[in-house]
Amino acid sequence: MLMFKERRSAIRTLRGWAIAGLQEAGAIRECEEHGWMQDGADPHARERAFEIARRHPPAGISSEDAIAELRDMLDSIGDTCPECPAEQ
Repeated sequence: MLMFKERRSAIRTLRGWAIAGLQEAGAIRECEEHGWMQDGADPHARERAFEIARRHPPAGISSEDAIAELRDMLDSIGDTCPECPAEQ
């Protein structure tokens, strides 16, 4: 008999969900050389990410908590990569 296991979500933490959502919306980007997250500087992308959090928060998480995590992520990300000499 064929048995199926319940599949785990690819994103296991609220922080991981926030990073994925902000990247998908274009609100943050990754330094191609060093991997640091950087602010995408697109206010429309940020608003798209917040709208997704309002309408479709992760399972078991309130939309308020999802929005708070997005804000925390954006507050913790710099505009430039700290390892790129051209940006310092």
